[in-house]
Amino acid sequence: MATKSTGTIPGPTPRELQSVWGTLRSPRRLKTEVLGGLVVALALIPEALAFSIIAGVDPRIGLFAAFTMAVTISFVGGRPAMISAATGAVALVIAPLMKSHGLDYLIAAVILAGLFQMLLGLGGVAKLMRFIPRSVMVGFVNALSILIVIAQVPELLGVPWMVYPLAACALLIMFVLPKLTKAVPAPLVAIVALTLFTVLASVVVPTVGDKGELPHSLPTLFMPNVPLTWDTFKIIAPFSLAMAFVGLLESLMTAKLVDDITDTRSSKTREALGQGVANIVTGFFGGMGGCAMIGQTMINVRASGARTRISTFLAGVFLVVFVVVLGDVVALIPMAALVAVMIYVSATTFEWHSIRPATLKMMPKSETFVMVATVVVVVMTHNLAIGVGVGVLVALALFARRVAHLVTVKRAVTELEGQETATYEVVGELFFASSNDLYTQFEYALDPENVVIDMHASHLWDASSIATLDAVKEKYRRHGKSVTITRLNEASEQMHTRLAGKLGG
Repeated sequence: MATKSTGTIPGPTPRELQSVWGTLRSPRRLKTEVLGGLVVALALIPEALAFSIIAGVDPRIGLFAAFTMAVTISFVGGRPAMISAATGAVALVIAPLMKSHGLDYLIAAVILAGLFQMLLGLGGVAKLMRFIPRSVMVGFVNALSILIVIAQVPELLGVPWMVYPLAACALLIMFVLPKLTKAVPAPLVAIVALTLFTVLASVVVPTVGDKGELPHSLPTLFMPNVPLTWDTFKIIAPFSLAMAFVGLLESLMTAKLVDDITDTRSSKTREALGQGVANIVTGFFGGMGGCAMIGQTMINVRASGARTRISTFLAGVFLVVFVVVLGDVVALIPMAALVAVMIYVSATTFEWHSIRPATLKMMPKSETFVMVATVVVVVMTHNLAIGVGVGVLVALALFARRVAHLVTVKRAVTELEGQETATYEVVGELFFASSNDLYTQFEYALDPENVVIDMHASHLWDASSIATLDAVKEKYRRHGKSVTITRLNEASEQMHTRLAGKLGG
């Protein structure tokens, strides 16, 4: 199901609406979407509570964000079945603002971040995804899988011994049950089974209720009490811009991952706009903002098999029903079950083929280095934006270094129109990295008075290349020799005519 759209207004396309209608008319497909949303909702609760603690806000702020983000993005997002809610990356960005200026400024920052995301979406930021290499994408996925496991470690330390066999049983259920039947999502079976066992057997282990108090009412409209002044903007803008970039990066890369898993296409521009709208709505309902969540998305798409906006919408609806209406029941769910679910998601998300000896032997060392660099930086900083940024920079540097050595120069001395002439044939792409070596590949002192530089097998990409050719001509001039540059392609000829001799130095 392709979801690419040419419009700019966030929302489902006609083809998506047709798919949703088809799902509603099919009991089997609808059951998959409903159960997917159910499992995701259960997994969202402890995550939202934990991220609220990271951000330094009341647990209800994180839960409200999870509810409003999921419901809103189900209508305005560009990637069906992807889950958006409060996230750790966003929590880390806004935590200092909450500590220094309080909740009202934090909510104002969330709303401004949404506006920034919409502007970035309209400005074509989604198109930058094409510059993220596959090796960085694999590193992103692997790093997220590792971070998911690291986030579960505190739930496994200093706990009653029964937590470990319970988590092991849940993992066993999730790995074995899909081989027997896929009628019901294995994570849901694991959660229900462990909850029933701990309640009926009166087993005392940490539960969801121990993470924080659940709200007893729906979120209401919230207007941040901040002065609408330039000083306020200067305070919140840096946090809003950081949140906008981090949120879009995680969301667009998660959307690309879901595209690959489901073999479908999605509109990244629409997703960027949708994330902005969702954060604005979340802010006005007193939520802490958020973005796409790869862990919950993998539960929905890979573990549960959901494919439409129905599952995303129901995840938000079930979440608010659980915490407001069934809060006392949800509080009984053992954390061991949810920890096991996240570990299962991590294990199934990790690109295991990327670290197999056969793959490592076959893969270029530069690709492997980029992947490892991305993983290391993400895990060390717990910041996906920094890790992916470093990965892209490393990939670009290695690419430039590799391409720089692909330019060759062939020299031949012949008689041309009765005069001895040195002809140099330049082969390869000339840009700032490769053109620097070009200057050293000419025999300035030994060449005859006439020199021809044949560029038919090359291309000039930037001003650095023009400047290098100018430098070559100038050095030959000092030796009393003339240089003719011939057979430039049309684009290179236009650039050379425009800039030659005008760059100084």
